[in-house]
Amino acid sequence: MKIDWNRRTCARRGHITYLPDETHLQERLHAGTALGTAWRCLRCGDFVLGEPHGSGPACDAPLVPRGKALRDLFILRFLAVERALRGLFVVLAALAVWQFSNSQDAVRQFFDKNLDVVRPVAVHFHYDLDHSPVVDTIRKTFGYQHSTLLLVAGLLLAYALVEIVEGVGLWWSQRWAEYLAVVATAAFLPLEIYELTEKVSWLKIATLVINILAVLYIAVAKRLFGLRGGRAAFDEERHSASLMEVETSAGVSAPAPAHNG
Repeated sequence: MKIDWNRRTCARRGHITYLPDETHLQERLHAGTALGTAWRCLRCGDFVLGEPHGSGPACDAPLVPRGKALRDLFILRFLAVERALRGLFVVLAALAVWQFSNSQDAVRQFFDKNLDVVRPVAVHFHYDLDHSPVVDTIRKTFGYQHSTLLLVAGLLLAYALVEIVEGVGLWWSQRWAEYLAVVATAAFLPLEIYELTEKVSWLKIATLVINILAVLYIAVAKRLFGLRGGRAAFDEERHSASLMEVETSAGVSAPAPAHNG
């Protein structure tokens, strides 16, 4: 079933109405009812009772995202939440590494003590702890220098900051954030592909597919890097759908540009 993004958004956030100074537009944008005057919503086109939310020249009408723009905004905010959550998770990982760097000896002793406790259980299930890849990886971390762990924590925090800033920018539909999302995500694609060559898992495959689709979608839909006409075509599309909404809702076409000669 096709989603009506305009009415869906109006149902959540309310309608947006506008009183233009132009008399011929006023006549088309409002209607008299038994309950009072109703004005046409600039987003969904339905008539709404009550005073308009704004007034002025038609060219100063608010930019109201509609249809495809609303769908794009929903997808961008979904990606924004995903980026912000990923950033917070990486912050927790960085704090864990930093905490570990300050208590390696205590963690090693705790690990070795509890490893001996669970060893009989592992033997019962025929699991060799002494040759376990997980145990070997944990033991290797005990050999890392304090400065190395601090460097790792710092890099993780830097990555988390990029993810959080990217998420905030995407939430507010900032174009710089869209470029950052494409560049930052694309930069990690080779690493994700390399990890798949080491060990395949459904989580890694899903993450790779989502990131590839995100890069393609943002770059193409937002006309980044000159695609589909670039920034000029993007602004023209946005203005034709929003800035002239008063004329569109009123059934009046935008004036054609004058030609000399």
